[in-house]
Amino acid sequence: MARAGLGAGWACVFANDFDPMKTATYAANWGDGHIICEDVAKISTSRLPGKVDLAWASFPCQDLSLAGDYAGLGRSASPTMTRSGTFWPFWSLMKSLKKERRAPRLIVLENVYGALTSNQGRDFAAIGEALSGSGYKFGAIVVDAVRFVPQSRPRVFFVAIERGIAVPESASGDSPSNEWHPRALVDAYARLSASAKKKWVWWRLPNPPARKVAFSDLVEDDPVGVRWHTAEETARLIEMMSAVNRAKVEGAKRKRRRVVGAVYKRTREDADGIKRQRAEVRFDEVAGCLRTPRGGSSRQTIILVKGSKVCSRLLSPREAARLMGLADGYKLPERYNDAYHVAGDGVCVPAVRHIAAHLLEPLLQVAIPEASPLAAE
Repeated sequence: MARAGLGAGWACVFANDFDPMKTATYAANWGDGHIICEDVAKISTSRLPGKVDLAWASFPCQDLSLAGDYAGLGRSASPTMTRSGTFWPFWSLMKSLKKERRAPRLIVLENVYGALTSNQGRDFAAIGEALSGSGYKFGAIVVDAVRFVPQSRPRVFFVAIERGIAVPESASGDSPSNEWHPRALVDAYARLSASAKKKWVWWRLPNPPARKVAFSDLVEDDPVGVRWHTAEETARLIEMMSAVNRAKVEGAKRKRRRVVGAVYKRTREDADGIKRQRAEVRFDEVAGCLRTPRGGSSRQTIILVKGSKVCSRLLSPREAARLMGLADGYKLPERYNDAYHVAGDGVCVPAVRHIAAHLLEPLLQVAIPEASPLAAE
């Protein structure tokens, strides 16, 4: 999805993923000439061609989010390393490229919002030290996909540029902005070392145009790959709701028009302190954040209300892809969980395009004004 967001002006020369299913999906859409299905820890720089303009990495996020109990990056490159510990083998490649005078001009690291606070902020600081200690100026921005698509999905993007490249005035500021630097990011910056702060850049982006697409616009009455629940299944779903959430459903009925809501099943403590699975619904025309399907509770459900009639079903694979900004022509795996995994593990396509158009490409135009097309790995 990063490639889709970068667009036709970029030429990808190397791609890597450990998951055979995701690798096959990439190859189905982009060709298999440069995608390697391999543990990043086993890749050497001899397999990385030339000197590129951009290296983009979205390392696994489970250890940096609530689902992973904020376990943190980890340091080991051994088979027992934490999942997000794959950052370090990736960074070892970047350091080796630097020794070979082939370091990428730009590096982008994308991860969940929890990267700002995981491991008491030490993970964010470790990434900052890695970037600043290897000849890069760097900064971070938080971009929520909801500004581009009807899905709540805030993500942290570290953007680093070779220290010798001038930063255009339009791309940076002297202080944080409310649009791209929330309080949690400002606090994370405050925990950086003095040397890392000297190399920090407060990146600037223009605000995107107001989003015109609502969640209900992406939802199909006759989806492919999923079935509508039976009346009994829908009734059980509503029974799992708290009084507050059931009241939302009743309110949707009173509107007497097609109303679409998004439902997630979550474990909550009741008044007696007992943990129970609850269904929580939102009718604000925005879907909750897509996740990878580690079980039924991680797959988002749609609830469709038409007057007194209430129906429900799982989000379809194509609807999930649309929520990530993928075109309907993007090829998805046939199995439901695989297709949902591709979407839930991805990055919002129009968010990437916005970052590329207003930050990455202007930075590279300063660095290499004659270069075209841009290269990424």
